[in-house]
Amino acid sequence: MKPLTLVPTPIGNLKDITFRAIDTLKDCDLILAEDTRQTKKLLQHYEIDTPMSSFHMHNEHKVTSKYTDLLKQGQHIALVSDAGTPGISDPGFLLVRACVEEEIEVEVLPGATAFVPSLVASGLPCDKFIFEGFLPHKKGRHKILNALSEETKTIVFYESPHRLVKTLDLIGEFFGSDRKVCVSRELTKMFEEHKRGTLLEVSQYYKDHPPKGEIVIIVSGKPKS
Repeated sequence: MKPLTLVPTPIGNLKDITFRAIDTLKDCDLILAEDTRQTKKLLQHYEIDTPMSSFHMHNEHKVTSKYTDLLKQGQHIALVSDAGTPGISDPGFLLVRACVEEEIEVEVLPGATAFVPSLVASGLPCDKFIFEGFLPHKKGRHKILNALSEETKTIVFYESPHRLVKTLDLIGEFFGSDRKVCVSRELTKMFEEHKRGTLLEVSQYYKDHPPKGEIVIIVSGKPKS
């Protein structure tokens, strides 16, 4: 039985992909893609003609058993997200869990993940950190931030550009507006940016300079007394 292989894809620069990942995408029987239109650009760039099917948050509950059946029949399936490593704030967990339950091998290739370069470039402690990903859009945001306000480790969030300022201001309400933060955007692209300062300073900067691109927010932990 061949494995389910999770393949990280570039978060911006198409050169940020491993030789092994390219070989896997060429040699597997089927690629499950979060957005086939986005993945098609990558496949065309590397002259890969492997068939694709959609696998995203809106259909993964319905189609997971279909793909575990194909794996048990001997198909080699690769899973990719739009960018980065599948399963990290992207679809993948449900299929991986189903494969583990069905005793189907799961292999995960090393590769691009947005929060790692952001964390390392932030200048904030990165020996210990917690990853929160996207905060809930509505219900639960305040409860989570209230709990995190006492966290002493560096904290990693993902956010969309149109919600960035609102999220920075909300974090400031719970953590204090003088807490250190680094906002990273357009990683690996021409206009990559790391904006560092206090929550108040960085929020004001993005009020004056509306951001574009995917966002990673790195917030310092609560200082130890």
